[in-house]
Amino acid sequence: MDQRIADLSLPDGTRVSYAVAGSGPALVYAPGWVSHLELGWAFPAERRFYEALADGRTLIRYDRPGCGLSDPAPDADLATVEMAVLDAVVAAAGVTQVDLLGTSLSVPLAVRWAATNPSAVRRLVLYGGWVSGERIAAPGLREHVLGLVEQHWGLGSQVLTEIFAPDADAGFRAAFSTHQRESASAATARRTLAAGYALDVTADLAGVRAPTTVIHRRDDRAVPLSEGRGLAAGIAGASLTVLPGHAHIPFVGDVDALIDAVRAGLGLPPARRALAVTLTRRQLEVADLVSQGLSNRQIAQRLVITERSAESHVERIRGRLGFRSRAQVAAWYVATRPQ
Repeated sequence: MDQRIADLSLPDGTRVSYAVAGSGPALVYAPGWVSHLELGWAFPAERRFYEALADGRTLIRYDRPGCGLSDPAPDADLATVEMAVLDAVVAAAGVTQVDLLGTSLSVPLAVRWAATNPSAVRRLVLYGGWVSGERIAAPGLREHVLGLVEQHWGLGSQVLTEIFAPDADAGFRAAFSTHQRESASAATARRTLAAGYALDVTADLAGVRAPTTVIHRRDDRAVPLSEGRGLAAGIAGASLTVLPGHAHIPFVGDVDALIDAVRAGLGLPPARRALAVTLTRRQLEVADLVSQGLSNRQIAQRLVITERSAESHVERIRGRLGFRSRAQVAAWYVATRPQ
């Protein structure tokens, strides 16, 4: 499966990048945290999650302003900007109704948009979210995390990864920490996290009219199950699916069970289990060197091959993995190499 990346403009001129994959009725996926359309597609676990969502749906993802391929965020609160982004993304899709999937931080944002645009949401699926950000953690802990992200983004991204994916292996944690830092600056990450803590959609819940599925992992380290229960209780007719596990990130832990729960909420059958893409030994060597920042000429010198052969290897790797850039190849290799 491949994705197509395009841009749209908000009313104030801010450019927002979005990606489209799959076919079928439109499914808008609001980013749960900082994001990068290209690097997220290159991250094997993340891409597997997206491809499962795009099986039977036209999956539309976007980088909110300040993240990934989009322009810097305008001087407005995150919730206001996100409402404008969702308006623009749905308009760009050229449809009057969409399925809407919110995860983590985007859950309260998805709730607010669904309540404001009841006729535009066909189905609403919410994973790992909250009603009130103030209840996620104690005030002292929230301030500590915000300060760490702002002053030491490298360490902050590692701490957040430990919270989001406590059961992940060392390779995943290192790659995901880097993924977060490449998706947003320290200032943007801090601003986004603070906005999440400030969000409270208690007053919006009653306005949701779409059939809603709330999904939460029982021992989520980042967001307590009580918040998922609160969402389901506050939205008329909503169902609650509680899955085992500690991970907050949707593509860590028992991903198959989560994918099937999301697909059930969308009215889709269980996902087909995809086979992992493999490269030849030579292609893995070339991907390793790409991840080290070597040019085609330098790769050719290192492997004692022609520069044209090195270029061909890189192009075949990109084609096999469905990537557009060397940065995606590098991100894929860092996330999959043996530790």
